[in-house]
Amino acid sequence: MQPTSPFSPERVTPDDLDLAVRLTLTALRAAPPEAWEGQAGSLEWSCWETVEHLSDGFLGYAAQLGPKQPPQDGYVPFAWSQVRAGAPANAIRADRSAGPAGLLQVFEACGAILGAMVRTAPPTTLAFHSYGSSDPEGFTAMAVVEALAHTHDLAEGLGLPWDPPAGLCTRVLHRLFPDAPTGHAPWLTLRWATGRAELPGHPRRTEWQWHGAPLPR
Repeated sequence: MQPTSPFSPERVTPDDLDLAVRLTLTALRAAPPEAWEGQAGSLEWSCWETVEHLSDGFLGYAAQLGPKQPPQDGYVPFAWSQVRAGAPANAIRADRSAGPAGLLQVFEACGAILGAMVRTAPPTTLAFHSYGSSDPEGFTAMAVVEALAHTHDLAEGLGLPWDPPAGLCTRVLHRLFPDAPTGHAPWLTLRWATGRAELPGHPRRTEWQWHGAPLPR
């Protein structure tokens, strides 16, 4: 059962995903080309690998919602693989010869594919996720959280500013982290919820997951 949320009751929409993708692209396009092989914040991945992971996740979420009978007990069986030990296991990779601009184009394209899917899938669709089956709104919120949290990692690694809008953060907190503490800035709270910051009286999380179950309609 989804806990009652103290955060904004506004629904997460595909427009929120579009906004998250656009903000991420704007931030990352300022990165110098030579910085992409550096570590992404506290992650074990390089900045390049982290954007590939984001792209892979977006396409994977779209794939979960795509079949006429969405999977209920596992992921659509793409062949995931690692390019090195410790790297993310992806089915989607960017052509290195296309450089950072090509990498970001792959990310933008995968975000557009997910955006199209969540706009057209019936809102009552349920598909498997390891944190619990979810609906198109849930997968949209998951993608927004992935974009905001991993762009935070990337901004740390690339030396870029990153401060997403409070409203966007409150909507995904309501949808996926309804048990998060209140009384703090939404972006700080979202970083705490995803194990990336401390809150007063709340130590940094070492394990976390979201609540993917659909909200009552």
